[in-house]
Amino acid sequence: MQEHTPTYSEALSLLKEFNQNESLLKHAYAVEGVMRYMARKKGEDEEKWGIVGLVHDLDYEQFPEQHCHKTREILFARGWPDEYIRAIISHGWGICIDVEPQSKMEKTLYAIDELTGLVAAAALVRPSKSVMDMEAKSVMKKWKDKSFAAGVNRSIIENGCSMLSVELRDLIQDTIMGMREVSGKIGL
Repeated sequence: MQEHTPTYSEALSLLKEFNQNESLLKHAYAVEGVMRYMARKKGEDEEKWGIVGLVHDLDYEQFPEQHCHKTREILFARGWPDEYIRAIISHGWGICIDVEPQSKMEKTLYAIDELTGLVAAAALVRPSKSVMDMEAKSVMKKWKDKSFAAGVNRSIIENGCSMLSVELRDLIQDTIMGMREVSGKIGL
């Protein structure tokens, strides 16, 4: 199949073809928002980073046991570029796939995927139930409480910070800023 760069509308259509669960869609939009924010901050291709963030969990709703593997199959069959496929599946490194994040885009996705869940959970316990008035220190307090958002794998976030050579607090603040840009779409 001829490789082609996907458009945003193609990526969104594909996401919705494989995902109907509202919380998974909101997670996709949150990760997309943070990836776009980070791309702009780092002078990278915002559209590419956004698309990678948007479809990173493409297969999770329908094929949770084959997470990342099924995404590779789906995207390859549709002619997506190897760079996109590799970036998307690398977020599952050490969990469900052996593709280690190498590029800035891959490392960023790996680091912020789980973190968006923690930030969302922290926002939901605020009186405003929003990221709009939240700062990193609020999330840092929740970070220490291992029973809070217990499903969030903090070691992945720590590994991601290490890969990116950034402090946890700074990555949390960037994640909040990216999520603010899509707060309407994610209900926070």
